[in-house]
Amino acid sequence: MRLVPAVRAETAAKVGGLVLLLVVELAVFTVLSPDFLTSSNLFNVMALDTENGIIALGMAIVIASGGIDLSVGSILALSSVTMGYAVQHGQPVAVAAVVCLLTGLVCGLVNGVLVVVLRLHPLLVTLGTLALYRGLALGISNGNGFSGFPVSFQYFGQTYIGPVPAQVIVWLLIALAVYGVVNATPAGRRLLAVGINELAASFAGIRVGAVRLAVYGTSGLLTGVASLIYASRVFSDRGDTGTGLELLAIAAVVVGGASIRGGEISVARTTLAVIVIGVIPDGLQLAGIDTSWQYVTIGVVMVAAIVINELFAGRASALWRRAPWRRTEMEDAWTDPAGVA
Repeated sequence: MRLVPAVRAETAAKVGGLVLLLVVELAVFTVLSPDFLTSSNLFNVMALDTENGIIALGMAIVIASGGIDLSVGSILALSSVTMGYAVQHGQPVAVAAVVCLLTGLVCGLVNGVLVVVLRLHPLLVTLGTLALYRGLALGISNGNGFSGFPVSFQYFGQTYIGPVPAQVIVWLLIALAVYGVVNATPAGRRLLAVGINELAASFAGIRVGAVRLAVYGTSGLLTGVASLIYASRVFSDRGDTGTGLELLAIAAVVVGGASIRGGEISVARTTLAVIVIGVIPDGLQLAGIDTSWQYVTIGVVMVAAIVINELFAGRASALWRRAPWRRTEMEDAWTDPAGVA
């Protein structure tokens, strides 16, 4: 999908800001701990980031449509618990995995139905379902959780392909799939059109309700995938799993430079932002720093990323507009609705 040069310059500046921030993090944590910058530790960081990375992709889609989903952490818990319940009651691992994915999908669709049919604000809807799904997860698990799974259960979250954790490859494949849908299909254009102006999209013949339903269903399904990987990695299911995960997912989208108002999505920047955020707890732990400072550090990084994005992006856009080699003023006047990278 073609972007005007000013938009390309702004996108490149935002990516450059995230890369600069990541390089600074790597340099600081390498100085604090010589064990940080090793291949095994970096692959471990990627593996631990996988669940948040997959959920952040779903969150990016929701935010691009002009919505928000605060229930993803609770969906992860409920999907995980239903899978554990199925395994504990004699179901094969494959069947339990399908149950996990379907639970995530259904939860997402419920969010979508409440937003579309009842015309409620997504913030209020997902704030309510956050509590609903969390309560169901705690009730099904009796507040304890499930463990003692068969060895085959490790397949989804503890398998390696060479030195690379298999779930990292799954994450990147999902990112490529989302990138392709957003950039190369009518569905992606409809998604962004709804996020930019819902009323105009409706007048253009786009079924806004169907788009929103698909968006929340996709977010729920991706959360189900993340839940499957998470439960397999830690080899247990608990009803309090995923608490605060929605904040990390939203943070990844915001740090990635996307507009919280919708109409813009960048799979590459969101994925890079997940890594920028995910490096923090690992680096703090290896450096022997109290992990209670984790959220403080993440907050500082978020603010720094937003400031860098705005400074770099604004400066890049201004430089382009003053560049003597620009072909026409009309080139800047035309705006692609995608805002993608």
